[in-house]
Amino acid sequence: MTFNKDYWSAFYLQEKPPWDMRRVSPPLKAYFDQLPRKDLMILIPGAGNAWEAEYLWQQGFKNVFVVDISPLPLQNFKSRVPDFPDEQLLNVDFFELKGQYDLIVEQVFFCALHPSQRTAYAQKMHELLKPGGKLAGVLYDFPLDAENPDPPFGGSLEEYLTYFKPLFQIKTFERCYNSHPRRQGRELFMILIKA
Repeated sequence: MTFNKDYWSAFYLQEKPPWDMRRVSPPLKAYFDQLPRKDLMILIPGAGNAWEAEYLWQQGFKNVFVVDISPLPLQNFKSRVPDFPDEQLLNVDFFELKGQYDLIVEQVFFCALHPSQRTAYAQKMHELLKPGGKLAGVLYDFPLDAENPDPPFGGSLEEYLTYFKPLFQIKTFERCYNSHPRRQGRELFMILIKA
């Protein structure tokens, strides 16, 4: 199956994504709250309804770029945050993105991609980060089910490290202690630094 623009648009038309908490992810909120600089160039790929982008915008981070392959969640976001700049809403395929960012926020986008794209994801993240830039966020921590044809796709810390360790310095990669109740015991938090 191809998880393309048509797939995700149909998905957003038919149902509420099971991973959509309708608010900023608690581990990411805690991370954002300790960021020292508001001028960071921040990318949120596969952002869906982009609750993290809304929170960052409200906290004064003005260089936030929101990416989704489907226009529908971007429209949902814009209706909630009408003063967010249109030029910072990018309706493109993540793998076609250009640019350089200080911080890329991962909010289970990785787990929405087909597992065959995981190596390419890690390489693309490395390409999009400035030297010393960070990839920070949450990944699902439950077994990858080869029989499951639809996202979200799980995985393990051991598997994830095979993609990231060759490209990044691992600052943090551990079980979340402050997950949303629906995700308790099922999330890993990571901070990876482009070497």
